[in-house]
Amino acid sequence: MDNSGTTTLTRQTGLLREMQSVANNIANLSTTGYRAEGVIFSEYVKATGGPYGSVSMATANVRNTDLSQGPLTQTGGTFDFAIEGDGFFLVETQQGERLTRAGVFTPNEAGELATPDGHRLLDSGGGPIFVPPDAGDLSLASDGTLSVDGRALSRLGLFVPVDPVGLTRESGTLFASAAGFEPTEDGTILQGFLEQSNVDAVSQVARMIEVQHAYELGQSFLEREDERLRGLIRTLGS
Repeated sequence: MDNSGTTTLTRQTGLLREMQSVANNIANLSTTGYRAEGVIFSEYVKATGGPYGSVSMATANVRNTDLSQGPLTQTGGTFDFAIEGDGFFLVETQQGERLTRAGVFTPNEAGELATPDGHRLLDSGGGPIFVPPDAGDLSLASDGTLSVDGRALSRLGLFVPVDPVGLTRESGTLFASAAGFEPTEDGTILQGFLEQSNVDAVSQVARMIEVQHAYELGQSFLEREDERLRGLIRTLGS
């Protein structure tokens, strides 16, 4: 395959990744705490060492996460928490500590607040949050202080990645960071609310149409290029 075909093929690969990303965003329109993602295209230049100097191709291996605020919905749930502003909840998984904006929690069998998947919610000190089974009026202050009948029980922590660029998605609403996490005071925690997905349905559908059109154009070019090369081979072979 010549350089034009190879360059187009790398572009097609990137467009396919972006289409998968857009489709995933649309599929998670109703997922609590979901953060939209996109693909960043960049130019990859490699020296050839020959008379042409270098070859340039498009690459789209970097995924970008949209951290903008999602709309808040009032649920009235005692253990439904939403973050307004910066920060993430810190939860404990089998793979280690992870960040999430999905604030749906409930006491597990041990009385510790956990996600529907069983990941324990951690407080500002990194410990689990225990709620007594006979707890009465449970309230949450805007600074994250959780109280039962007016008595402070624990304090929910808000955390951000030390390296925001190094934030990586592990599943729908869980994020990891190789550089670790640090506490932040820039967010407010609301009780009885949930943050919805920050995906803009209209823009995502429009982007899907654009990507599909671009992919079809690239595919058409590859087919024409294939016919051109076949014709050249037939001509030279005759």
